[in-house]
Amino acid sequence: MRDFVDGTAFNAEQGNRARKLFAAVVLAALDDAIADDKKYGNGPDQIARWARSRDGREVLTCAGIDPTERVVEGLMEFVSKGVRTSVALSREESERRSAALLAEAAEAA
Repeated sequence: MRDFVDGTAFNAEQGNRARKLFAAVVLAALDDAIADDKKYGNGPDQIARWARSRDGREVLTCAGIDPTERVVEGLMEFVSKGVRTSVALSREESERRSAALLAEAAEAA
C-alpha cells in the first residue's frame, strides 16, 4: 500500500511540474504576441490565431486552461494592454494596480 501512495504522489508531482512547464509556454506566447504588437501592431490577432490552433489548444489544455473563446478574448485583451507577463506578475505591478483602483474609487465617491 505504501508503494502505491508513494507512486501516486510522485505522479501527481510530475503532473504539476508538466503543467507549470506548459504555463511557461503560454506566458512566452503572450510575450511574443506583445512584442509583435509593439513592432507590427498585430499582437492580439497573433495570440488569437495561436490559441485557436490545434497546438495552441493543446498547450492551453496541458497548462490547465480551458481553451474556450472567452479565454481567447482574455488573452487578446491582455496582449492589447501591452504589459509584459513578467511585469504583470510582479508584486509592484499588482500594488500599482490596486492603488489605481482605490484612487478611481475615491474620485467616484
